[in-house]
This record gives sequence, C-alpha cells and structure tokens, in this order.
Amino acid sequence: MDVMTKEIPAIKVENNLLNPLIIIGVLFFIFGFVTWLSAVLIPYLQIACELNNFQSYLVAFAFYISYFVMGVPSGWLLKATGFKKGMSLGLLLVAAGSLLFIPAALNRQYAIFLLGLFVQGAGLTVLQTASNPYVTILGPRESAARRISFMGICNGIAGAMAPVILGAVILNDADALKSKLGSLNGAQKLVELNGLAAKVILPYAIITLVLIVLSAVIYFSTLPEIDEEELDAAENDLEKSTKTSVFQFPHLIIGVLVLFGYTGVEVIAGNSIIGYGAYQGIPLTMAKFFTSFTLISMLAGYLIGIICIPRYFSQETALKSSAVLGIVFTVLAMFSTGLTSVVFVALLGLANSLMWPSIWPLAISGLGKFTKAGSSLLVMAISGAAVLPLLYGYLADHMNPQQAYLMVIPCYLAVGYYAIAGHKVGKKNS
Repeated sequence: MDVMTKEIPAIKVENNLLNPLIIIGVLFFIFGFVTWLSAVLIPYLQIACELNNFQSYLVAFAFYISYFVMGVPSGWLLKATGFKKGMSLGLLLVAAGSLLFIPAALNRQYAIFLLGLFVQGAGLTVLQTASNPYVTILGPRESAARRISFMGICNGIAGAMAPVILGAVILNDADALKSKLGSLNGAQKLVELNGLAAKVILPYAIITLVLIVLSAVIYFSTLPEIDEEELDAAENDLEKSTKTSVFQFPHLIIGVLVLFGYTGVEVIAGNSIIGYGAYQGIPLTMAKFFTSFTLISMLAGYLIGIICIPRYFSQETALKSSAVLGIVFTVLAMFSTGLTSVVFVALLGLANSLMWPSIWPLAISGLGKFTKAGSSLLVMAISGAAVLPLLYGYLADHMNPQQAYLMVIPCYLAVGYYAIAGHKVGKKNS
C-alpha cells in the first residue's frame, strides 16, 4: 500500500465537516456560474465586437491565463491573510472584474471586456487555491474524489444554469440580428451592435452585487484554517521530511502538466459547442443551450463518482475510464455530422467529469507542508484552458471546427498515462 493512502486529519473542525463543506460548496457554485458564462460570451462578443474564431477565443485566454499569472501570488496571499480572508478578497476581485463589464459594454470595447475577464479569473485563482485543498484534506484521501465530485455537482449545476440565463438575455434574437447586420449601413449597424453590447450591463451589475454580499458572508463565517505543519507531522512520511522544495515531488509536476491539458479540453468541450452547433447548421437560438447539455453530462459523471468512488472503483480506475471515453467520443464527433456530432461533443462532459476530482488528490498526495505551494502550481495549470481553446480557435479558422477537435486526443492520452503510471512517479511503497 502506498503511504499516502492513510487517512490524514489535516483540519480540526470543532463539530463536523458539514458547515465547511457547505461554504466550499457555495464557492464551487460561484466558480461554475462565473466560469461558464464565457461559453455564451464567446459567440455574443463575436457578433457584438465583430471577431473571427481566434479573436473570440481570447475570451477564454484572458480569463484562464490569470490562473497562470496569479497562481503563485495567490499562494503568497493566502499565507499572509489566511484562507478565510483570502477567499473574501478573491470574491471582491471577481466582483471588480464583473463591474468592468459595464464600461466595456457602454463603449463596446473588447479590450475592456478582456480586462474584466482577467480580473475575474484572478479572483477565482485565489478561491480555487484555497478551496481545493479543503475538499481534498477534509476526510480520507481515498474518498477525496467523491467529495470533489460533490463539489463538482455544485459547480456543474451553476455552470448549466449560467449559459441558459445569460443566453436568454443576450442571444435571444442573435440569428435575426446576424442576418439583419449584412443589410445595414454603417450608422445603423453601429446602433444595433451598441444595443447588443448593452444587454450585458444588468446581468453583470447583479452578479457584482451578489459577489460583494458573499464576500462579507465568507469574511464573517467560521471556516477553519488548514495547518500545514500539523498535516506534515500527521502524515509521518520520513522521506518527505527531507524535501526542501515543492519541485522535488515528480508526481505533482507530472500532475500539473496533465491538468494543464485536461483543463484545456474541458473548456474546449464547453465553450466551442455553441459555435460548433452553428457550424453544423443548427440555429443559435437552439445552439445557445448546448453548453448546458455538456455540463449536464458532467453532472451525470459527478453523480457516478459520488456513488462509486471508492466503493466500486478507485480514483485511478475512474481516470483510466475517463481517458478512454474522451478519445472514443472525440473520434465519434469527428466522424459524424449534424446533431449527432454535437451530442458526442456534449458527451465529452461525461468523459471529463471525473478527471479533475481524480487528478487533484493524486497530484497533491503526500505534499505535507508544501500543500499550499502544490495547490498553487495545480491552479496555475488551469491556464491550459487559456492556451488550448485559443489553439482550437486557430485550427477552426484554418481547418474547420470539426477537424480542430483532433487536438484534444493527445491530452486524453496524457490523462491515461497519469492514471496508469504518472501518479506513482517518485513515490515509495510502504
């Protein structure tokens, strides 16, 4: 048995785990809602700001590249403020980014939209760096994927709601507007585009207010702190006590690289499907719901994780199966057409669902006092969601949106390697 499969009492909670997990569940809901709004923003801004595929995927780039830029600083911030105050500040950052959408819409300035998305991502980086270790360490390591799957349900429900709600507001007449724009003169076209841009003002004003209220709730909550030094002693790993750097854990470094690829393909599956539906000839009035279908299939996967891990199969088995499903669904999507092809893209949500819950605990296993530093590196890996969708957009412009899905297959192969051997590299068996 690997030494890291022992149960580690990392956090002392006076009564039980329910209140902390509820608080973290609310945060995961926020992650999902804010994050998956980008699935609607991409086709929306493509029309409002007159962008090609590559330019429109700068939405994902601006949002997720902040995870790379802010990954290490967020760890420093949490060390200085503690987890609770850090989470409160993170929510205020997300609120500030949401507020920037108002001047961006008033001036129809794509650069300001991108700045707002970057600031939102920076705030979520702080929140992710703090929340994921909680879920991993609050209980036995072997059931961490089950707890993260539960958080994934909170995330997925919000993610499924977000594009439906925002899409109903800003894409309700998108097909008619796209047809109309071609027949308008310059001044008339400007009026229509400015009117479309203004549709995001009220939704993002409401989001800003809600985030400020949640920041205050977190600040005055009873959320406990993680004592990493106590965790290090509790694990009683003699080899680990000689470690002087987080970079001395090969299984973590490989996990960071794999997570980089995984987050990229997850966002491609969710953010590209609306445009891909339009490419397959499906009207935007219908296609705007497709991201929700992807997230519903993710929810199904999370439920499987909650029920089955570790009772019926391990985190490693879940990861192997997920990698195989990802490859199968991608190939089927590439060799089918119309709504059938779109369905297979949506089913990538099912393939992706147990990857994050399984990769994270395997990668963070055994870090002890380096838990926050390792968590920061894993959060930085979310920047894969910035780089890979941008590459997808480039390939979609130069090939076509269907052929561009070929790029996700190497990422799924990397996930399969990590499930089989990568998570064991550098570890010793007891």
